[in-house]
Amino acid sequence: MGTGIVYLVGAGPGDPGLITLKGMECIEKADVIVYDRLASSLLLKNASSNAELIYVGKSPDRHALSQQEINQLLVEKAKLGKTVVRLKGGDPFVFGRGGEEALALFHNDIPFEIVPGVTSAVAAPAYAGIPVTHRTLASSFAVITGNEDPNKKDSSIKWDKIATGLDTVAFVMGMNNLPDICKKMMHYGRKGDTPVAVIEWGTTARQRALTGNLSNIAEKVKERDFKNPAVVVVGEVVGLRDQLKWIERKPLFGKKVLVTRSREQASELSRRILELGGEPVEFPTIEIREPDDYEALDNAIYNISDYKWVIFTSVNGVIYFINRTLMCGKDVRDLKGVSICAIGPKTKEALEKYALRVDYVPCEYRAEQIFEGLKDKLKPEDKVLLPRADIARKALPKALSKIGVQADEVVVYKTVPVAQDADKLVEMLKQGEIHILTFTSSSTVKNFVNLLRAQNLSEILENVTVASIGPVTSATAKELGINVDVEAKEYTIDGLVEAMIGK
Repeated sequence: MGTGIVYLVGAGPGDPGLITLKGMECIEKADVIVYDRLASSLLLKNASSNAELIYVGKSPDRHALSQQEINQLLVEKAKLGKTVVRLKGGDPFVFGRGGEEALALFHNDIPFEIVPGVTSAVAAPAYAGIPVTHRTLASSFAVITGNEDPNKKDSSIKWDKIATGLDTVAFVMGMNNLPDICKKMMHYGRKGDTPVAVIEWGTTARQRALTGNLSNIAEKVKERDFKNPAVVVVGEVVGLRDQLKWIERKPLFGKKVLVTRSREQASELSRRILELGGEPVEFPTIEIREPDDYEALDNAIYNISDYKWVIFTSVNGVIYFINRTLMCGKDVRDLKGVSICAIGPKTKEALEKYALRVDYVPCEYRAEQIFEGLKDKLKPEDKVLLPRADIARKALPKALSKIGVQADEVVVYKTVPVAQDADKLVEMLKQGEIHILTFTSSSTVKNFVNLLRAQNLSEILENVTVASIGPVTSATAKELGINVDVEAKEYTIDGLVEAMIGK
């Protein structure tokens, strides 16, 4: 077995969208990912299902592993022939101890590559509306550690030079030493009224920003209880913040939104949340799988010309039906002469990707409205095919049977509960770390309740806004004791997002 390789990858400062293309490629091909506390967990969903994920996060009061242990871990995994990604917050070589890890790999003859990342020293101020340089205000910029190695005999920071020799100075991880930083800057000549900003958890939904000056910022930070991770920016550019604080104007800024959809479907909702300044927390309560038995579905596919209509009630239904059609040696040409109904615009889009023309989309995206729109287009003894989930509602086939139409339900996919530890989620809900809880189907509600198994669910969700994709989902939530605060007017992901914004 040959030696593997280690990629030291900068994950960026928190927003998963700030990962580089090369960094994402490394994550996707990794056998092992050794990741930090400050690397977004959303990046890990891009890893292979077979990848080994190892958390080595460090916080001020607790280290999962020491730096020496992390170095040894990288060496050991690479010697097993693995492709290893060391996923680090920010940039590996900007106060990320990436240099130490690279040297450990070099001394053990382990091949390695460095994949730079966006450093928080620039990104956090940018997300707070502070450019570190500006043509008329700042032509020089420096990044200084705010947490210099306490074991060093003498400080290597030239305070007499940086205090007045630079326009903008950014201190990284400087909360504990902020009073001393401000005193030294003023002692060596920087004016006490020099603008200062502190950005905590920059580029994430937890971002907070505070402004002041060198003479008062330390006291303000103490009053507001700002902690690391944080970036301190000293300089006249801080004065631009009121005009340029772009992300704070987004409608979901500062909100953590729980996404309960299946892992395969979560991306669309998570992307929309990120676009609007929020932070998605993915906690899938269901998983989409193939059906246990294909006999009924295959029979319908081979006899598709017998049907007057095929009614698709979800994007998943489309994908699984078409995939199975191809596996049976058939294709979309066999649907010629069969009318197609899609429950909503997203399902319609999914069908059109396969060059299938949709004949009917109801104005209200629910089974009852499908029946209302089709009942005059059908006559007794017509056959209708319903390729859907194993737990789909029976309202539509029952209504069709009442007018003499044969509605054949065939299972094209099934939804199963996801087995995972809910203790961490319960604690986040109790601590008020989740602001909005989203439900996109009745099954997500049912499995959420089953996973939590909490007797005091109403108490846990007391300060959480519950958002539902539509009346059927809302009814299920209410039956299970969950009060729905907002409901989408259009029963789509976009409609759900609009409802959250309007709250």
